[in-house]
Amino acid sequence: MSQPVAWPKVKRSLVAILRGIRPDEAEAIAETLIGCGFELIEVPLNSPDPFVSIERLCKRFGSDCHIGAGTVLNPADCARVADVGGRLMVSPNVDADVLATAQARQLVTMPGVFSPSEAFLALRCGASALKFFPASVLGPSGIAAQLAVLPKDTVVGAVGGVSDKNLAGYWTAGVRAFGLGSSLYRPGMTAAEVRVTALASVQAFDGLG
Repeated sequence: MSQPVAWPKVKRSLVAILRGIRPDEAEAIAETLIGCGFELIEVPLNSPDPFVSIERLCKRFGSDCHIGAGTVLNPADCARVADVGGRLMVSPNVDADVLATAQARQLVTMPGVFSPSEAFLALRCGASALKFFPASVLGPSGIAAQLAVLPKDTVVGAVGGVSDKNLAGYWTAGVRAFGLGSSLYRPGMTAAEVRVTALASVQAFDGLG
């Protein structure tokens, strides 16, 4: 088995989740996010023509940002993410075959976990980071309880109901990465509107610790 891919060294571990974005608007939104300080962008595969968006974003911004896919559910889609230039694979679950494919293609991975059993399975499968999802159900205390038994160097993320308004509680619990969905971007938002939410998220992150 190849070596696990490490979580990237970025200034802010904020993952922009662009669920529902269309290819014709993806570049303007991504340019705004990157300008505000985002270095991790995922296009969920249940968005319109997601691989078109991912490929366009990778060609234009791939050297400045880790771009990839979310809601990756099978090895074929995982391989296709890599084929179009993606470097990031996010999923809502732990699938050993998907993670093996991602690792073989040197993708940064963040599978979704909810329990200690899933968390340890994901780590055994070489996950770069863990995505506690939905974080709003577990809450900071639920994640903190699991962190007590996980390896100390585990990169832990919170996704689902996470926004600039509640980063601090998760940070105190030990979370160091955050996936921002509807609080950051919703289908139909303009780049100017996204700039407002992006700056709020960056400001909130920079105020942590």
